[in-house]
Amino acid sequence: MTKKSKQKKIFVLDTNVVLYDYQSIYTFENNIVVIPITLLEEIDKFKRGNEIINYNAREFARELDTIFGDVLLSEGVKLDTGEEIFVSTNTIFDEKLKGVFWEDKPDHRILSVAFNLAKEKGPENVFLVSKDINLRMKAKSVGINSQDYETGKIKNIDELYSGKNLVENIHSDVIDKIYQQGFIDLEQSGVQSSPSPNEYFILRNGNKSILTVFHKETHTFRQVEKIRAYGITPRNAEQAFALNALMNPEVSLVTLSGKAGTGKTLMALAAALQVRKDYKQILLARPIVPLSNRDLGFLPGDITSKLDPYMQPLFDNLTVIKHQFKEESTEFTRINELLKNEKLMITPLAYIRGRSLSKVYFIVDEAQNLTPHEVKTIITRAGEGTKVVFTGDPYQIDTPYLDSRSNGLTVLIDKMKGQGLYGHVTMEKGERSILAELASDLL
Repeated sequence: MTKKSKQKKIFVLDTNVVLYDYQSIYTFENNIVVIPITLLEEIDKFKRGNEIINYNAREFARELDTIFGDVLLSEGVKLDTGEEIFVSTNTIFDEKLKGVFWEDKPDHRILSVAFNLAKEKGPENVFLVSKDINLRMKAKSVGINSQDYETGKIKNIDELYSGKNLVENIHSDVIDKIYQQGFIDLEQSGVQSSPSPNEYFILRNGNKSILTVFHKETHTFRQVEKIRAYGITPRNAEQAFALNALMNPEVSLVTLSGKAGTGKTLMALAAALQVRKDYKQILLARPIVPLSNRDLGFLPGDITSKLDPYMQPLFDNLTVIKHQFKEESTEFTRINELLKNEKLMITPLAYIRGRSLSKVYFIVDEAQNLTPHEVKTIITRAGEGTKVVFTGDPYQIDTPYLDSRSNGLTVLIDKMKGQGLYGHVTMEKGERSILAELASDLL
């Protein structure tokens, strides 16, 4: 390395960083990026498969091949953007590390690369970058700077766009006028903020209030009525807002966030059934996150038996809707017919990846377990006339390398705010039962 490059910060990447973002090597500005040889060994295990980590493993290998060309990996290359990329094979355990981490495994070999570089270049210049909290703690315990991969994370989850507002002390004449004509101009409403397209507002004066949504094209607040959707009646303002967005043909992308029991999935499925005639098919999918991150192979039975436990919550919501009607009713029978004819499909998300979805009402449940890249991949599959709905709880992450600030649902909400075809509602009030609400709040 040149004398100039020694003054740069050195970032040693963990495998999970490139499996999360295969273009991560381009995000360290004018610094040095070191790729441990162990990382290349590990991504070799992930190259086969259809999941996003398999795609990222393949793409990262291609990126390195393109960057280095005929240059030896150990010699390194300097990119036009200023980063210098090296592959390090110095995984030799220092005596200090041997005394602390006796087990030889990939994490410790990657840690060894960072440790050896810190001894050579100075600990203040070397940083281990990992999405594995435990590895970061191990690094810090032996004097190595470590940090999460922050690219793409939102800054403050507490300031995430909620999609709804309560405005007090609105003049009662304003509320009366909206009830009379169904809308009012922004300038006449008394609302001082600058609303985003399809943002929801409760306008209130004492005991008098009205539910509204801001319509960007006409610069007006429009009344939101509490309407039923396939037998499901909204129990609170949030559910009314959700149904409005879910059934609005002008809104082709919807996100619903909130804790368990707020009705996110139920509202989405009921709305889809209500407007089913406008679409060729209703798809309801969710990512498979095996218990304790164990592979599905350890479960008994065929593939259907293995997947049923993960899909059951979706079938439960469908059952709730069916039970709003008598078994001999047209509505009850129609749901069974839709399932039989595959006009309504409940399936693992992996089975849908790669398809081009045209005129489909597509609901993705548990979207907090998706990476931002996975969410982007899903949305870019949307063809003409398709509506995509993501539901989930940003605080209930089941995958080890995502958190409330970096998961796909949170990033989507943050990035899409202000777009005319997008609607979002944060749902806070639990409607499952008093017991469920208490458990959600206290446990």
